[in-house]
Amino acid sequence: MTSSSADAQIFSAAWDRAWQALGLAPAIDALPQLLAAHAGPDRHYHGLQHIAECLQWLEQLRPQVAQPAELALALCFHDAIYDPQAKDNELRSAAWAQAVMQAAGAAPDAVQRVDALVMATCHFQPAQAQLPADSAWMLDIDLSILGAPAARFAQYQAQIQAEYAWVPAADYALRRQAVLRSFLQRPAIYQTATMQARLEAQARQNLEQALALA
Repeated sequence: MTSSSADAQIFSAAWDRAWQALGLAPAIDALPQLLAAHAGPDRHYHGLQHIAECLQWLEQLRPQVAQPAELALALCFHDAIYDPQAKDNELRSAAWAQAVMQAAGAAPDAVQRVDALVMATCHFQPAQAQLPADSAWMLDIDLSILGAPAARFAQYQAQIQAEYAWVPAADYALRRQAVLRSFLQRPAIYQTATMQARLEAQARQNLEQALALA
């Protein structure tokens, strides 16, 4: 089994489990459309590997999550639309999630919660802000790559650079350094005590090393 097919299998299993937990059935074409979107040739980082890694984190954290099925769906949808030159990826991804959930007959409050989780990945809120239930988990899982083992973090760095290949190299280097530095300047990179304990030290080491090599 290739890594891509393994990632798709993790995605599909989490997708099915989430809908079963909600007692709903999505349109039959929703899953293949999502898998195809995440498998696009321009998805160097924001693709199936990233979603599969996020979903694996959710499985580890499930006992602490208030609405794990809704968080799983939010993770499946949060990069459904991804264009590095666009500013509305999260909004369009959230709209896709809303449409699928509404068509499946999901309760309005569940739709609203998933929408809020997807929109949380804009990462506009201040670090350690008071967040709605599960939003902190959503943010920490989305940023779990920062605390990945050094080899995976290096791969992630290369994947992000590939997604921004259209940006002149000098401009990219400056912008990327600013992004990495912004995480280091936070009092804590992760929102939850669990992820702080598990990933904070490695994340800071990864970021500092990346900046030293820039």
